[in-house]
Amino acid sequence: MSLYEIAFAGQLVAGAESEQVKANLARLFQADAQRIALLFSGRRIVIKTNLDQAGAEKYRTTLERAGAVAIVRALDLPVADAPPSPSATATAAVAPVASPALAASPPDTAPKGASSKVIPRDEYMAAFVDVEAPDFGIAPVGVDLQDAKPDAAPPPVDLSQFSLAPVGSDMGQIKQAPAAPAPDTSHLKLQ
Repeated sequence: MSLYEIAFAGQLVAGAESEQVKANLARLFQADAQRIALLFSGRRIVIKTNLDQAGAEKYRTTLERAGAVAIVRALDLPVADAPPSPSATATAAVAPVASPALAASPPDTAPKGASSKVIPRDEYMAAFVDVEAPDFGIAPVGVDLQDAKPDAAPPPVDLSQFSLAPVGSDMGQIKQAPAAPAPDTSHLKLQ
């Protein structure tokens, strides 16, 4: 079982009037005119994410009755996995829904190793639509990712001019002055 997301890109059902659809969506989402205008900006805006198939179909039919064409996409994360974090949901690749009843865009047919097209999840991410993201893979667990470096050869240093001094010999340390004699305290008494 997969999870789905519902998005809207400003497309209307055939024969629907723009002003009526805007009024229907404002009533449906209980949103002001500014938010509704954002929905009709032409960018793909994610309305709801992490829905099961029944919930996604319910959203799609409700939006269709309001006159808006909803985009339903299946997230690649199965329900058995841990719930996705917001960052994982933002970076998760999406694939179109296989059911013909659900409206979805065609699958990405780019060859492996080609760049992926970034699909914005909201108005903030729309700025990154034209970013070319390379399709990097993930290395298996435990693989060393750093390139092997050859062992460094020791530098050629000539030490033949040095020798060892015999044990106990003076190595040129500064001699300390002899300690001063202890003061005479024989005339002092404790009472």
